[in-house]
Amino acid sequence: MKSNQPLWRISVVTTGEAEDAVSELLVSVAGAAAVSYFDLESQTSRVSVFLERGKFSPTTARAEVAAGLQRIHSFGLDTGAATVEIGRVKREDWAESWKRHFQPINIKVRGAVSKPAARRGAASFVRSLLVKPSWSKRRRARNQAVVILDPGLSFGTGQHPTTAFCLHEIVRLAEPGVPRSFLDIGTGSGILAIAAAKLEYAPVEAVDFDPECVRVAGANARRNRVQHRIKLARVDVASLALRPVHQFDLVCANLISTLLIAERRRIVSQLKPGGTLVLAGILAEEFSQVVRAYADFKLHLQFNLTENEWCSGAFCVV
Repeated sequence: MKSNQPLWRISVVTTGEAEDAVSELLVSVAGAAAVSYFDLESQTSRVSVFLERGKFSPTTARAEVAAGLQRIHSFGLDTGAATVEIGRVKREDWAESWKRHFQPINIKVRGAVSKPAARRGAASFVRSLLVKPSWSKRRRARNQAVVILDPGLSFGTGQHPTTAFCLHEIVRLAEPGVPRSFLDIGTGSGILAIAAAKLEYAPVEAVDFDPECVRVAGANARRNRVQHRIKLARVDVASLALRPVHQFDLVCANLISTLLIAERRRIVSQLKPGGTLVLAGILAEEFSQVVRAYADFKLHLQFNLTENEWCSGAFCVV
């Protein structure tokens, strides 16, 4: 297919609460990766997929999406207006529209160095990360790590509150000269693993059950020139080792709450004694259930953040 031919776009306007469920629905209907944009002013999320298929039936797709939205609503999620839009867009129009929505993300955390570093005379320092799309002309600050990540056919660009929380924790726990290991469970676009590699975590590993996510994460790692520092693998969280060969100082699991609870033993097994576990992707109303489930493993909630309908937390061993 020629690169100048238009794309089919299927979009659903929904709530932040139902964003992930709608994304999964569109992926299943279209067989293509979904992208989303949350509008702070209207408090709505637009989830879209873009297709290049020559054979495409808008009528069939609309019916399948409508039926799926009804199922999501029946599960108790507020889907909001659930407006379905299907049409053709020029490739350049599609690309330019995302440029308006995705702005650079700047994360800075000031912290004290570890005791060994303090004995060497080191003072406090600023940890800093810039995540930006390739078209942004934003310049990085001095000693700031930079991740280049474009929206489109990728999963996660740092705009979602749960991803942003994970990025903040990766920045907060990074320290020059103190190597820490990192595991990303449910890597999606690979943004967390790439950020960790840029901030000198080592080793860095990332897993996802979706082979498309693994492929996209690998491409993004290569674009950021850290592919040799990240070990990517297609792994189901339900098959994580209960007695792994390697454990990690920081583990991020950005998954739905039911999966976090069901596989908590396997997730906790990946964490080093004294390490930090970040759990994200949790609806605020379900967060207390997750906290109770992980308390069984003597994991204490250090702090949490609720934004829109989402809640994320950082845990450590009591």
